[in-house]
Amino acid sequence: MTKIILTRHGHVDGISPRRFRGQTELSLTARGRAQVTATAARIAACWQPHSVYTSPMGRCVATGKAIANACGISCESIRDLIDFNYGAWQWRTIDEVRAAWPDLLAAWYTTPHLVRFPNGDALQDLIARTANAIRFILARHPDDVVVMVGHETANRAILLQLLDQPLSAYWRLAQEPCAINEIEITDGSVRVDCVNDVSHLSNVA
Repeated sequence: MTKIILTRHGHVDGISPRRFRGQTELSLTARGRAQVTATAARIAACWQPHSVYTSPMGRCVATGKAIANACGISCESIRDLIDFNYGAWQWRTIDEVRAAWPDLLAAWYTTPHLVRFPNGDALQDLIARTANAIRFILARHPDDVVVMVGHETANRAILLQLLDQPLSAYWRLAQEPCAINEIEITDGSVRVDCVNDVSHLSNVA
């Protein structure tokens, strides 16, 4: 059995007010660092993970290294966990995108599986990348507990696949900063024990 503890990086600028962050490099805020500390303590106390794997984006690497240090294990980045390439939408606000691409933005929120960002990714690209990441983890860790640190987007893509949901369900899955999702995979059988658990962040302002 492979147990995956899937979490998202801590808080960064551009979450509120919302921007299309994607592959923009961002540092954790003070709030994000506090979230990461609480998350690392929770994972160290509740599980005995073998390894931590992160998106190559700095906010995920910082989150993963804190978890790895708390658990006394290694941390490695894998390209396939990287966030969306939003193309021309990168780092723009919702209002800026709405002004320039009103129909495409509306489609992104209603039919995300039919959208490609101008000069960027489509949801199918993210699904393909994260599927590679899952296969990599299962092949390398058939009997281990593993932590994966991704993005709101990548984590949704992973959960869609493991919950056997259509791509159109993308917006139904919440992924707050440093939320924990617990997943067990045994001989191809998947059980998702929790999604978007942020109970460990109750004392983080």
